Amino acid sequence: MARYGEGDKRWIVEDRADGTNVHNWHWAETNCLEWSKALFTTLLADLTLLDGEGDLFAKTTSLRSLDGEAYVNVRKGKIIPGYELSLSLAWHGEAKDSHGASLLKVDGTVDIPYISDENADEDPEVKVTVNDQGPIGNRIKDAVISKGKPLILDKVRVWVQAMARGGPVKDELDTKKVAPPPPSSSSSAEATKAAPSAAAPPPAKKEAKKEETKKGRKSISMTEKFNCRAKDLFEILMDENRWKGFTQSNARISKEVGGEFTIFDGSVTGTNLELQEGKLIVQRWRFGSWNDGVQSTVRLVFEEPEAGVTVVKLTHTDVPEEDR
Repeated sequence: MARYGEGDKRWIVEDRADGTNVHNWHWAETNCLEWSKALFTTLLADLTLLDGEGDLFAKTTSLRSLDGEAYVNVRKGKIIPGYELSLSLAWHGEAKDSHGASLLKVDGTVDIPYISDENADEDPEVKVTVNDQGPIGNRIKDAVISKGKPLILDKVRVWVQAMARGGPVKDELDTKKVAPPPPSSSSSAEATKAAPSAAAPPPAKKEAKKEETKKGRKSISMTEKFNCRAKDLFEILMDENRWKGFTQSNARISKEVGGEFTIFDGSVTGTNLELQEGKLIVQRWRFGSWNDGVQSTVRLVFEEPEAGVTVVKLTHTDVPEEDR
């Protein structure tokens, strides 16, 4: 983060009386572990797994443990969840005969050893144990695996979706936005005086420059400043798991020259042309909406003008003119 009075003016770092993180621009991290324990308890405690199927009954009794980490980062209003958890449930089961008399009562556990944001689109592994390994005990266990496991995974997916929406942070995002102050009478008068100049053309944007390179193609150049090391930024861009976390989309990224990649759920594909760790990335890009055979070149040059600060110069050439 830029220090007070330095760096990008978009960083609003001066003291504010209301303590507001305007438009959630700053990087804010919220620990969601306790919130997750409460939500998992609500979702999974006292959950009916078997309700008389084959004269078998079973339900969860409590959340035994939830270990690991769960957090939500917010940057520029974008929600970036992260988590690696192991979960354990206690359950109780019973087998009855055709007259409703109890044959056997058992206890057991349901363990989910790895719930991770890296595998958010996949169901985690579920392990079921029972304290009685006899024929009836194993029959109850097998029924819990067959009928109860899908119910438990449904509840886990509810939590994953809640994390993707911001978890406990979701309700705070809108309230942190600051409404613009109403115009005062003096400012209204000044605005009226300045009205004739409103027809003047707006200043040119500095964020991107478009230069026509050849008929039907264009070149886009941008320069961005980041408060981190060039090596770290390079690793983020070449790590498919981090890419998934930051963009909330699927990605497959090769770290080898000549290796292929696909990002943004497959909407962009390409090949690595040149890689220099912490210094240079050159790739051939192709958007799925482009005509057959059309490709562009993306070149990222990393510079460190001072410790902990990286300037990235991006040049995107041979971009179809109709693409924006």
